Amino acid sequence: MKRAWWKESVVYQVYPRSFCDMSGDGIGDLNGITSKLDYLKELGVDVIWLSPIYKSPNDDMGYDISDYEDIMTEFGTMEDFDRMLKAAHERGLKIVMDLVVNHTSDEHAWFIESRISRDNPKRDYYIWRDPKDGHEPNNWGSHFSGPAWQFDEKTGQYYLHLFSKKQPDLNWDNPKVRDEVFGMMNRWCEKGIDGFRMDVISLISKPEGLPDMSLDADGFGNRDMVANGPHVHEYLKEMRSRVLSKYDLMTVGETAGVTLDEAKKYASSEGTELNMVFQFEHVGLDGNKELGVKWSTRKLPLVPLKKNLTKWQNGLDQVAWNSLYFCNHDQPRIVSRLGDDSEQYRERSAKCIATCLHMMQGTPYVYQGEELGMTNYPWKDVSQFRDIQMINAMDQLPGQVGILKEELFPMVACKGRDNARTPMQWDDSENAGFTRGTPWIVVNPNYTKVNAKEQLSREDSVFHYYQKLIALRHSSDLIVYGHYQLLLEDDPDLYVYKRTLKAGEIEGGTGRDGRAADGPKQDRELIVVCNLSGNERTFELPEEFKDGKVLIQNIEAHNISDGRLAPYEAYVVER
Repeated sequence: MKRAWWKESVVYQVYPRSFCDMSGDGIGDLNGITSKLDYLKELGVDVIWLSPIYKSPNDDMGYDISDYEDIMTEFGTMEDFDRMLKAAHERGLKIVMDLVVNHTSDEHAWFIESRISRDNPKRDYYIWRDPKDGHEPNNWGSHFSGPAWQFDEKTGQYYLHLFSKKQPDLNWDNPKVRDEVFGMMNRWCEKGIDGFRMDVISLISKPEGLPDMSLDADGFGNRDMVANGPHVHEYLKEMRSRVLSKYDLMTVGETAGVTLDEAKKYASSEGTELNMVFQFEHVGLDGNKELGVKWSTRKLPLVPLKKNLTKWQNGLDQVAWNSLYFCNHDQPRIVSRLGDDSEQYRERSAKCIATCLHMMQGTPYVYQGEELGMTNYPWKDVSQFRDIQMINAMDQLPGQVGILKEELFPMVACKGRDNARTPMQWDDSENAGFTRGTPWIVVNPNYTKVNAKEQLSREDSVFHYYQKLIALRHSSDLIVYGHYQLLLEDDPDLYVYKRTLKAGEIEGGTGRDGRAADGPKQDRELIVVCNLSGNERTFELPEEFKDGKVLIQNIEAHNISDGRLAPYEAYVVER
């Protein structure tokens, strides 16, 4: 194993639209992010990943980009960005940008030209096809419901859009497209950014011939079968050669449909493509198998969750690197999803979940508000939704999967992406201190009790617990690099695992603080014990850990030697 700064770092994702609004228009902005850098520094994170800040008409909240080298008007100016980047670097914080290059906006200059005529020089920048028997060229479905093809009256052809019809897919088989993308990436790197999170990067190479796929429940071709196409690794190796290898960057790919074997190629320790990937198997376990959709009101099931995370922990150990996450801008709040968001157990379950995740091998990601234990919103009506995926699901799915809208609503409300997009809860003032204006989306009513100001004032808060977890990771090679072993595989409540690291097992490389040491001087081991349930349980600590050191526990001063585990109790012991 080799050291790397991005292995030893903790990443904090900022969703700019909902983070902090300084202009007063109800939409978060770059100056708002700059104003909160000291907060992030106090939390202890190393890297800030920014969801897209580029110019966009916002059909999909900035993931539809009309200009890769300009800033979204609502977010500010390039001068605001430069000031934020400088201020972050002055605090030792790195900035990772969202790279959205599977598709552009239909308002991007490339697409505006592309749709002018069939013989336009930029026609082949996108994927155009003739109708098939008067209909779409194949049966592929959009990730946002409906077909993945949009007919263009002017030229009599369809263009492919795996997401919104305002997000046409780029044709990566065209070398001119790759030249454009790599040139743009190099210019951002020259500006001084520290890496890229690559949106749906596993989709950039489409299957040869664009064949029909097996059908999903909604009647369209299975979307995952479009992933990991024939040239994706070739194109990422080219990206590595022409861009990534020139800079000291952190790279993480969002890889829908990725398998363990594919992940070993994307995130190989040989460094030929990316540093790590996001996989989605574990956050899909609470989906609706009967209807064949992600929408449901189920909790994440613990036994399958343990088995899945264990597969990835052991499968990538020493051959690739894991991304550790439960939350992001596309996922509902984990306290509502896996823990207990009631007043009684919200904080304790938030700490328990964090302990479970942050003690694994990989790079942890904290999504804004996760460090406060923010919860899902209590949605009452579709009119409150702002996310195109949620709105389209309510509009189109009932007829496709045979369900009443009133039956579907609680499922979409439970698993919808807007749960993560309600404004960051800074204090108990109006609009949670997010804005002086009218927020672009509803503020969770629990902000008067769940907010950063209150938690910063209290030592036993979720915020300060995350702070301790992050500090522990920064101080421990065992936590970062240690091997993983699951215990109690079939227990429905307890998630218990060991981490081990032998003396001298880290061979070199440079860590986050410039270290290049060869790892611990003696064998080390720790055990992580998490009761992810509302039940009281017992767990007898293995004999070899009974004289060990308690690194962290979420119930202060609780005597762990008595074998009793309170609901949502967690602790870590090292020997």
